[in-house]
Amino acid sequence: MNLFTRFASLLFIFFIPSMAFAANTSEHTQLDLTGEIVGYLSLAVFTLAYIFVIFEEQLHLRKSKPVLLAAGIIWIMIAVVYQQHGFDHAAEVALRHNFLEYAELFFFLLVAMTYINAMIERKVFDALRGWLVEKGFSYKTLFWLLGILSFFISPIADNLTTALIMCTVALTVGKKEPKFVAISCVAIVVGANAGGAFSPFGDITTLMVWQKGIVQFTEFFTLFIPSLINYLVPAAIMHFFIPSGSPAKVHNEELVMKRGGIVIVILFLLTIITAVSFHNFLHLPPAIGMMTGLAYLKFFGYYLKKTSHKEHHITEHRFEEGMGMTDDANQKHTEGFDVFRKVAGAEWDTLFFFYGVIMAVGGLGFIGYLGMVSETMYGQLGPTTANIIVGVLSAIVDNIPVMFAVITMNPEMSHGQWLLVTLTAGVGGSLLSIGSAAGVALMGQARGIYTFASHLKWVPVIALGYAASIYAHLLINASLF
Repeated sequence: MNLFTRFASLLFIFFIPSMAFAANTSEHTQLDLTGEIVGYLSLAVFTLAYIFVIFEEQLHLRKSKPVLLAAGIIWIMIAVVYQQHGFDHAAEVALRHNFLEYAELFFFLLVAMTYINAMIERKVFDALRGWLVEKGFSYKTLFWLLGILSFFISPIADNLTTALIMCTVALTVGKKEPKFVAISCVAIVVGANAGGAFSPFGDITTLMVWQKGIVQFTEFFTLFIPSLINYLVPAAIMHFFIPSGSPAKVHNEELVMKRGGIVIVILFLLTIITAVSFHNFLHLPPAIGMMTGLAYLKFFGYYLKKTSHKEHHITEHRFEEGMGMTDDANQKHTEGFDVFRKVAGAEWDTLFFFYGVIMAVGGLGFIGYLGMVSETMYGQLGPTTANIIVGVLSAIVDNIPVMFAVITMNPEMSHGQWLLVTLTAGVGGSLLSIGSAAGVALMGQARGIYTFASHLKWVPVIALGYAASIYAHLLINASLF
């Protein structure tokens, strides 16, 4: 990341807190603290914490730590001020509202992450990777396969996991063609982010919009064509810069799916159906449906553990055939399936980061910055311009606080506009490599090949896709505006 980008990121940090997530306190007194010392101090604390987040890679300090501390400090200051004014429980009510919002998101994501970890352990994704590597496709064919698979897998799995799997394939087959790897990584990031925009399960921002009941489950699919255009436009241009020829056929290590892998995929789909049914038909939080779906995995895990001797027999048979498996490998292969290990393997730093962001930005919203920005962005600029800006901001600063702000501002706008902001917040992160979790992860995985600079030179074509997707939405879904 160059100095200009760091400086631009810091500038936007000063504006993002204003787009804050506030609790519904209509039944309680709410003080306007935007011009008070506590307001300025809260802004300073949040800004300092987010600076640490931006420099996470350089400081080797996990991003959850500064925002967790910032959230606690902000709410301490708010509670003290409200008690001084004689409102002992107003801050408590607001905090509980914010915490409930996070709790629903937390349990939803925890179940999804557990299923993804279970599929990784059963080598579901390894089997897909092995198939792609061994087929001997040309560079151009692989470029399209990686991007298209990223687009269609990310709506079910998260865009980060999808991008990492596809990047592994690109690195494996493109050892002698770093140019292919660099361009493919750009397409993977764009495809994964675009695919996540038309599904509640593809991105945290779409999940928040769905859980709030703003957009119904099936209504997200109206964004399919705009999302596809967002990927196809830059991919079609990048196609002409892919090296010709085919990579040497790679015979990778044995990538065979473990017993029960397909069943876990099916159970995950059933869990999604359960969550959607809870939300649409029973009017219960989707997180409750996800927790019910976790029981499916737990019972199947019990079955796998009780029948683990089958894997042991398979291992013995392979060993006798001369595979030469060591005792350590044999022991590892025959370990029983443990669901709690999959839960423990969740991205806890990410989950705690979400907590810190939601609570900290919630505190800033409770202070009173929400109304100010809502009037400026949606009152003066108009919803279309404001929603396009949200997408651009998502490329510079994490889209989580931005989307929480928009949801809680709850500006008066049409259903088409809500779909627009869902689209822009989802795909806007593709404009820069630092704009999404997928991009940041791939910079680490393909270090020195896929970099901030290598992504930056494709920004014009990615921006063209961003503009084309917005235009497509405005045209195709005109009746919703």
